[in-house]
Amino acid sequence: MDISLVQDLVRSHYVFPDIAEQVVAALDDVALDGVPEADAAVLSAALQSVNGDRHLRVRHYPDGVPPDQDEAAVTAWFATTAREQGPGITEVRRLDGNVGLLVVGPVILSPEHVAPAAAAAFTLLTGVRRLVLDLRGCVGGVPESVALLVSHLLGDEPVHLQDLVHRDGTVVTSCTTPSVSPRLPAEVPVDVLTSGRTFSGGEELAYDLQALGRARVVGETTLGGAHPREAFDLTTHLQLHVPIARSVNAVTGTNWEGVGVVPDVACPADEALSRAVGAR
Repeated sequence: MDISLVQDLVRSHYVFPDIAEQVVAALDDVALDGVPEADAAVLSAALQSVNGDRHLRVRHYPDGVPPDQDEAAVTAWFATTAREQGPGITEVRRLDGNVGLLVVGPVILSPEHVAPAAAAAFTLLTGVRRLVLDLRGCVGGVPESVALLVSHLLGDEPVHLQDLVHRDGTVVTSCTTPSVSPRLPAEVPVDVLTSGRTFSGGEELAYDLQALGRARVVGETTLGGAHPREAFDLTTHLQLHVPIARSVNAVTGTNWEGVGVVPDVACPADEALSRAVGAR
């Protein structure tokens, strides 16, 4: 594989052009041995050596890279993933004391798959006195679907969640959709569980709810990846992920990049549920 291809893609697409040049230079002395999994690790280490951007990486897919550019192929991939792994909502149940538990992850898929699952989940949770949103195993998600889930927890008016600011200055705004149904009443408290594995879209969901004061975050500080990315195929098994925008939260004016979502109640991830359902 030609490392210059990786360098050209980073130089052309990375959200921070000045840092892109530093990353390109860091790749100059990289040597690959032709073993895909090892090459992905070496390239990712070099890509992240400048500013630690966890979304800037090369991923190895033993079964072949997933589609990212062809719309029809992406749609088919999401449909297959939703059928085989679920849409990103993996568990819904009531705990003792009429506490609702909603487990989200490992990846929050696109809205056409998440919307009906979320509506069904919140229907099953109608009447709970408290909601626990478990994101400890959530490692990514589609921003539009994150906004959809937040919409089930807020009120009658649209709420500005964040802006995605691209390197050319283009801004894509994310807001809630109050027309979703059902919605959790505002007086029902929400706890969000996090772990050191919670990443990307899972982090955005936790960060948005914490910033809005809608939820208390319980658990561990998350990984710290806030930059949405695009994917570029390098080989049939290696794919380069390049962040192409930065997230700007509408409340905080910043994001969780590099620092993670810091819990309101810090505790080991495996204790987070018991801490959340205890006295608030």
